[in-house]
Amino acid sequence: MSVYKNLFKTTLIYGIATVVPKMIGFFMTPFHTKWLPVGAYSDYTLIFSWMMFFNVVLSFGMETAFFRFYNKQENKNEVINNTLWFLIAVCAIFLGGIYLFKDIIDAYFGIPPIVVSFLIWILVLDTLVVIPFAVLRAQQRPIKYSFLKILNVAVNAGISIVLLYLIPTYLEQNPASEISNYFIPHFEVGYLFISNLIASALVLILLSNYYRNLNPKFNKVLWKDMIIYSFPVMIAGLAFVVNETFDKVFLKELLPESFKGLGLASYGAIYKIGVFMVLFRTAYSMGIEPFFFSYAKNDDAPVKYATITKYFIIFGSLAMLIIVVLADFIKPFYIPEQKYWIAMEIVPYIILANLMLGIYTNLSVWYKIQDKTKIGAYISVFGAIVTVVLNYILIPKIGLIGSAITTLAAYATMMLISFVLGQKSYPIPYDKKAIALYLGTAVLFSFGYFYNFRENYFVGITFILIFVALIYYNEKVMIQRILKSVLKK
Repeated sequence: MSVYKNLFKTTLIYGIATVVPKMIGFFMTPFHTKWLPVGAYSDYTLIFSWMMFFNVVLSFGMETAFFRFYNKQENKNEVINNTLWFLIAVCAIFLGGIYLFKDIIDAYFGIPPIVVSFLIWILVLDTLVVIPFAVLRAQQRPIKYSFLKILNVAVNAGISIVLLYLIPTYLEQNPASEISNYFIPHFEVGYLFISNLIASALVLILLSNYYRNLNPKFNKVLWKDMIIYSFPVMIAGLAFVVNETFDKVFLKELLPESFKGLGLASYGAIYKIGVFMVLFRTAYSMGIEPFFFSYAKNDDAPVKYATITKYFIIFGSLAMLIIVVLADFIKPFYIPEQKYWIAMEIVPYIILANLMLGIYTNLSVWYKIQDKTKIGAYISVFGAIVTVVLNYILIPKIGLIGSAITTLAAYATMMLISFVLGQKSYPIPYDKKAIALYLGTAVLFSFGYFYNFRENYFVGITFILIFVALIYYNEKVMIQRILKSVLKK
């Protein structure tokens, strides 16, 4: 039981580091939708999608490779040294090459060239802190990790408030102020990324000791092994970005011209209601990935993986049902501008898609611990193909909801493929009947409520209580054991 206790504590600690920054971002969304014109918010949504793509390219799967080799190699400093030098080299090559295409990038986004320069440097700064943050996790230093993650978002949000609200409000009341000589009007997207740039630079400065202590010696043999391991992870990451964020890119290209700006902006705003499921999934993933590697050598690893997956699905299904039931209650506080509510129909699909992605994370353990990361790349690429094909088919026919259905289809496909292949290569005794019961019931209640009893909270809360009773009736012995172990002093 100590395994579950330690995993719970790890997930809780990193969950705080994940939840607080995302909650800050969550609470900033209503201000962004209010302070930014629809066109600017649409631009921000599109730019963020491309930034995620390049984040994956620049990090090159090295975070996952780092954890694998850090737990595998005796000389751990050598692993740290290698990964840091590699990311420095990647960033240098990126900076040297990206400016050759800067005019094309400027034209695509239609934003001031200086903003594109901000984006480029944000990408570099964020890449350079990937491994320092991974080292903090590997060395079990959650306090510093959490502080820096929260500081990053807090500084970003604070400067955004100053630039997007406080200064414009002051200038409205004092138009002759000296500040007006330095403040650029209608530069909202630029100010958002100035805030991001400052926050990213601050975090790198606070983690710069890892670079100051770099050893010039570079282990080429270890580097080759890490590249072989990380390259498929990077390909899988790119495919993941296509699945996760390129729905916005496709919406920009495929929605009718008259609806394109508002459609993309509303989709991006409502999509963020899924942040609660993202919080649950991300916090869990932060704790589970190091655990997968460190526990793999134990004989009972498959049984532990099966149990952990089952309870992830149980509580993930409950989270999905609660979020779907409360979505309409949340939206006026989260997105006060009613023009963005036209995308509310996507909510159940996006929440379920994020749950499917979390399940896939669990199921992916078999190829990660067997160093078969290329299998993960193949699965993710197949999911990306599903994303591209279905978006092109469904968006012109059914609009925003077509993109949400596509996201769900991609993750569900990846989940099923990983399960089938994994059971052949590394059998794990999943409790398939229980998983089908809980997941099936949650899906039935969520979609049934949202599309038939929406905003009837008597029905919604009744569904939640029935589902909780179902969980307790079937799992009370294990739940009581876990709680006693976690709370035991």
